[in-house]
Amino acid sequence: MRKFKLQVQTSVDGYMGGPNGEMDWMTLPWTDDIGGYVNALTESVDCIVLGRRLAEGFIPHWAASPEGEDQASIDWMNGTPKVVVSNTLAESPWENAVVAGGDLAEIVHKLKAQPGGDMIAYGGGTLVSSLIAGDLLDELHLFVNPTSIGGGMPVFPRDTRRRFRLVSVRPFDCGITALHLEPQRS
Repeated sequence: MRKFKLQVQTSVDGYMGGPNGEMDWMTLPWTDDIGGYVNALTESVDCIVLGRRLAEGFIPHWAASPEGEDQASIDWMNGTPKVVVSNTLAESPWENAVVAGGDLAEIVHKLKAQPGGDMIAYGGGTLVSSLIAGDLLDELHLFVNPTSIGGGMPVFPRDTRRRFRLVSVRPFDCGITALHLEPQRS
């Protein structure tokens, strides 16, 4: 069965976006060592899972070949099939992306049962919180930025208690630290 991974940027106080989705607190530019970590993380991935709101910016951003990104990353982001989780879209307006609506657990279980490599979610906020609350992820890769923002969109849903096993911790030259966690399941 395919693994379902999460890669998300977080502030040191646990937010993936400011109160209005601001991302100006993120540490940029990344250094080569974090790029190598991401490449290793995504090597087995052949499906990207996104929430609708994130997809609206994410997919066009990569389709425009963003300045400062290497061509291999651009090609991978554009060439990897995407599943956009949405109950408001009937069909995908994007190339190489399909829409999946309905019960999130059913969507994830169907995707995991399909043949292929691993899947990765990058967000957005509602999707990430729902995946964690539903215990639907196999690995969490939290990219902890050395910034506290005091409030916003939390990575972990409120009133949801989960235990995780720390697999590894990796600091990078740019100041970000990656926490690789796996849910502890009975």
